[in-house]
Amino acid sequence: MKTTRPYTFTVWAPQKKSMQLHVVYPQEQLLPMTKNESGYFAITLNNVAEGTRYYYQPEEGKDVPDPASHYQPEGVHGPSEVVHHTSFAWEDAGWCGLPFNQLVLYELHVGTFTPEGTFEAIIPRLDYLAEIGVNAIELMPVAQFPGTRNWGYDGVFMYAVQNNYGGPEGLKKLVNACHKKGIAVLLDVVYNHLGPEGNYLGEYGPYFTGKYHTPWGDAINFDGEWSDGVRDFFADNITHWFTHYHIDGLRADAIHEVYDRGAVPFWEYCYHRVQCLQQQLGRPLYMIAESDLNSPRVIKHPEAGGFGFTAQWLDDLHHALYVLLHEEGQKHYIDFGRMQQLAKAYKEGFVHSGEWVQFRNRRHGASSAGIPGSRFVTFSQNHDIAGNRPNGERLSMLVDYKRLQLAAAAVLLGPYVPLLFMGEEFGATTPFFFFADHSDEQLRQSLREGRKKEFEAFQWDAEPPDALDEKVFADCKLNWQQPEAGEHRLLLQWYKALIQLRQTNPLFQNLNKNNIDITVFADAGLAMLRQDDKGWERILCLFNFSDAPVRYTPADDYQCIEKLLDAAEAQWHMNVTDDDAPLTGTAEKGILLPGCSVQVLRVQLAGVK
Repeated sequence: MKTTRPYTFTVWAPQKKSMQLHVVYPQEQLLPMTKNESGYFAITLNNVAEGTRYYYQPEEGKDVPDPASHYQPEGVHGPSEVVHHTSFAWEDAGWCGLPFNQLVLYELHVGTFTPEGTFEAIIPRLDYLAEIGVNAIELMPVAQFPGTRNWGYDGVFMYAVQNNYGGPEGLKKLVNACHKKGIAVLLDVVYNHLGPEGNYLGEYGPYFTGKYHTPWGDAINFDGEWSDGVRDFFADNITHWFTHYHIDGLRADAIHEVYDRGAVPFWEYCYHRVQCLQQQLGRPLYMIAESDLNSPRVIKHPEAGGFGFTAQWLDDLHHALYVLLHEEGQKHYIDFGRMQQLAKAYKEGFVHSGEWVQFRNRRHGASSAGIPGSRFVTFSQNHDIAGNRPNGERLSMLVDYKRLQLAAAAVLLGPYVPLLFMGEEFGATTPFFFFADHSDEQLRQSLREGRKKEFEAFQWDAEPPDALDEKVFADCKLNWQQPEAGEHRLLLQWYKALIQLRQTNPLFQNLNKNNIDITVFADAGLAMLRQDDKGWERILCLFNFSDAPVRYTPADDYQCIEKLLDAAEAQWHMNVTDDDAPLTGTAEKGILLPGCSVQVLRVQLAGVK
């Protein structure tokens, strides 16, 4: 028997004179709602069963789904459904979260991570992730979108969990299972736009404004007339995920497309809301930004004039790294290509910190030197990087095995919080295309034309596949036989070794960039010295990005105590003997690195014991 309890139906519609609740299941009712001075209509009913389905009827008299619906079982155009969140039996009472600087994030798309494409189908894979060393998964958006397949960035019901992924119950089961295994769960949210199909917010109030323009049309109204209700709608959504779903952190999409010139910007408003909730829940709550501003303001505290995000994605490190790994990279990242830029990304963060940028035809960014590494998330690939290529190519489809080893080490040995994109750990060769599932033919055609124009603007030589073709979506599903054999298996073992080193050696857990020295040598080599606060313990990470061997001769008189990892050793390669494995030289002779290789050495100054 379904749970029944009192339930208050509430909707914000400040410019509407009347509103009715239209219950369509289990028993049809049409009930008038009462409006308060803040523009909210409400009605409280006793004994409302979980699963009750309903619409609202604004004064125009037509059925419209609840804009704050918690579940849309029949899709974006169907009735909303009541969810009693307290009926779920959580088993994570002892979960206190994980320190952010210790996270190894794993971005995944629910629909393509498993053949089933559901939350519950992820649960049997959690042991696999934990064995690798992943301790946090980051779900691409799960807010209800049109159809059954989408990246999630066309979501139109901010509070509702995608029905064919498993709905609210499925997401709670996944989070519950993750916490029981010591894995945090982060969720990607989109507060800069809504998708075009099923977007009913305009039926209720002034959620959008023509004062600002985004790539997706009119911006959300965060600072105009009636914006108080809009700000609360999205700020409440943040607390919704933390409270009802026990989510540990949110990654906010493209925050540079959120416009607010008010005295208290939207993100600062959210920061204070999250801080209060964090105290109430007694566990850390994280907010990560995607931003192309290259502005330290994003991760500074509001007291220092910032937005207060825990961290932000560091695209500059990806760009600097990618261009060194893939010879065609500079065609698309025209401002990158020098080893010194990767060195700057490691030491300071932003590569573009006020310099002239050709891509933008202006100066861009400000310095992030001195900001701790724990305030940045780095990666060698993510959903955008693969999905915005014509053939959905992952890095593993563009470069050879040795360069995949390099890419993994460059991220996981660096002084930042690392993020992996699902399947990269075994060099998945399934593509990751952009895909969608609109029902409106005009929208379908607009999407096809829009994608063509985007690819023309980025000067790709090929046209993108039809994002609406179901086969395009099916081709993106991971092949779980790949990590079991060949170089896929070896690469997976390499990732495990890197993550284990990161998680067990205190020097790699120290994200204070003042304890890191970066040296560029032989044009294509980079030396990263990690050390403790007192400078007594030292680890030297050496990277050779060229095909030819290079020799590194340290400026200081170091001697090697122990080789911790060497990408050139036979154990990391197919059909290679260990007879000619490179030897680590002394400081006098220098250290020889084979082409496209990585060495990790524990060193000490000569004469120091």
